[in-house]
Amino acid sequence: MNSVARHILDLSRRGLLRGGTAMAALAAIRPAFAQNVAPMPVFQSDPFPLGVASGDPWPDGVVIWTRLSQDPLGDGGLPPAPLELRWEVAEDEGFSRVATRGTAIARPEQDHSLRVEVTGLRPAATYFYRFIAGGVASPVGRTRTAPAKNTRPERLRFVSAGCQHYEQGLFTCWRHVAAEADLDFVFHYGDYIYEGRASGERSGNFPAIRHHNSPAVETLEAYRRRYALYQLDPDLRAAHHAHPFIMSFDDHEVDNNWAAAVAGHSGVAPEVFALRKAAAFQAWYEAMPLRRAQIPNGPDIVAYRGVDWGTLASISVLDTRSFRDDQPCGDFVKPVCEAALNPAAHVLGPAQEGWLFGRLAGAEAVWNILAQQVVMMRRDVGGLNGDDTPRYDMDKWDAYPAARTRLLNHVRRARVQNLTVLTGDVHTAWAGTLRPDYDREGPAVGVEFVASSMSSAGDGAEMSATGRRALDRNPHIAFFNGRRGYTLHEADAREMQTRFRAVPYVSRPGAPVEDKACFVVEAGRAALLRA
Repeated sequence: MNSVARHILDLSRRGLLRGGTAMAALAAIRPAFAQNVAPMPVFQSDPFPLGVASGDPWPDGVVIWTRLSQDPLGDGGLPPAPLELRWEVAEDEGFSRVATRGTAIARPEQDHSLRVEVTGLRPAATYFYRFIAGGVASPVGRTRTAPAKNTRPERLRFVSAGCQHYEQGLFTCWRHVAAEADLDFVFHYGDYIYEGRASGERSGNFPAIRHHNSPAVETLEAYRRRYALYQLDPDLRAAHHAHPFIMSFDDHEVDNNWAAAVAGHSGVAPEVFALRKAAAFQAWYEAMPLRRAQIPNGPDIVAYRGVDWGTLASISVLDTRSFRDDQPCGDFVKPVCEAALNPAAHVLGPAQEGWLFGRLAGAEAVWNILAQQVVMMRRDVGGLNGDDTPRYDMDKWDAYPAARTRLLNHVRRARVQNLTVLTGDVHTAWAGTLRPDYDREGPAVGVEFVASSMSSAGDGAEMSATGRRALDRNPHIAFFNGRRGYTLHEADAREMQTRFRAVPYVSRPGAPVEDKACFVVEAGRAALLRA
């Protein structure tokens, strides 16, 4: 896809047409046996073991998703032919007031997954949806449409969450997200799956609570089965059933710390990595409630896009992996080397950066939200044993200071209102302010909330040596916590309140959720006020 196409990506009718063209191309290359719809088989078990999901709300509709299967951890157990399902969207959970219905095809080329881009719904409204196959109904999902374009809703309430390592903890946090009342959506910043092999007693540096279902995933079939393993978890399914999701990805959906065409820690050759990316992106698309605009093209995908919540919030969903320069200084945490000072360095790539700059400059919303993956604020984590040398994580924006400065200077010059950055990736929770140049005095231009992981890194702790050093060395950082959890945000025209919610353990079931901190950001003031 060329740079012009990337610039015009917003969730728009143009995006829909591009996606439709891609779907037509897929249809043209389908094998002959898959052209005709087959009779629905007699199911021997629940045909919807992976549940349902919804996502990417627009004012007039939303995406609904499911996947038919009789053997989700094996070959799917279904005939290699298209199967036709019915779907319904209703105003009530009992489906006595059906708003719209139709049929859709689950195709074997997409592992009998399907996405329906439902239209004709009312803005700012709650709906319920389900699928029906062979007389069997799926679980009922709840979803919600966005407000009308030029209206100002009273409030926006959403969760930011991600990093869910299956082996390192139970998905208790997702059960708490499912129970959150009146969410408009959940932003999933990525690391939906982890690509590593099945472990023994330990998964990395942490006890293995349960186990992956295969060696390290590299093929399409292996990625598909890894998504199925995760989506069989009842707590994750409950969250998808309860709320619409806005999906993004980080590194573990493909390979740890990958960057554009460069493999991460697997170290495979570029041509081999391209094949792995193609498999990973197809499996991600199949497993998520995404629009046709996000259909991958081999190893390439355009996943960055805009979602607007009336005139209250402009949400820019970013991709900080696909277009970045390779990590400088050899990756990992270390002092800055000369390569990290490259003035032309990119995290977003030229096309995505240009799209974002234009979107920010033209936004009229009260809150401008960047929904992204890796930490943007400066985090000097120092060194051990009294070493005073500044050290930074070379996988984060700290390794690309020129790219961060370009973005935050644009925010300042364009007078972008109330920049709020949502982040994950580091398996700990942080809150801080954003400045174009941390070495000079000057007002902050935005705030950043870093959600902890949902299960990655085990039970965690309230404080760590890294967290303590970072708080001591970075006056713009206001908060750290090392437990598992998510952030809960509620915004109106006057302020945004953010709660850091966490559980005391994920190594056993039943953990309660607790508020570790609450911050208020007043509209017009880039400052964190402890509530």
